[in-house]
Amino acid sequence: MRVSVLPALCASLGVLHPPPALAQPPAAELPYGELVAEAAARYRVDPLLVHAMIAVESEHRPDAVSADGAQGLMQLMPRTARMLGVSDPFDPRANVEGGVAYLRRLADEFGTVLALAAYNAGPGVVREHGGVPPFPETHGYVRSVLLGLIRLRAGFPAR
Repeated sequence: MRVSVLPALCASLGVLHPPPALAQPPAAELPYGELVAEAAARYRVDPLLVHAMIAVESEHRPDAVSADGAQGLMQLMPRTARMLGVSDPFDPRANVEGGVAYLRRLADEFGTVLALAAYNAGPGVVREHGGVPPFPETHGYVRSVLLGLIRLRAGFPAR
């Protein structure tokens, strides 16, 4: 799937404004379901998108640390965590709350696909390139999250 078709895909999926039937996925069926459902409702983000991001970012490991230093379920960089007021990025509740708040902020500025790109590469890089930056990692990230979302909506695991 090419990144250029992703905006239409996201629009058709209702990623940031899901239909009411998708607003409350069965929380018990997915890891950290209640935490995700609460934060997603508070910030008006599809909870299944958040679950897809968590699957890609950390494989549901709250103790995950990337080679670049991103931490926790939603892989917050220390500077971003501080900006969001997340004092313990390894606390699942704080990490999900901060990650979803950040996603909402990015989505308000960029829209869904570019918000995912900005979450991965940084908002400054997305602004600099005027779109998804030409980095294989970022293209792969956006693709993986959106495919995870499709899989979750179809009733399969995100990965």
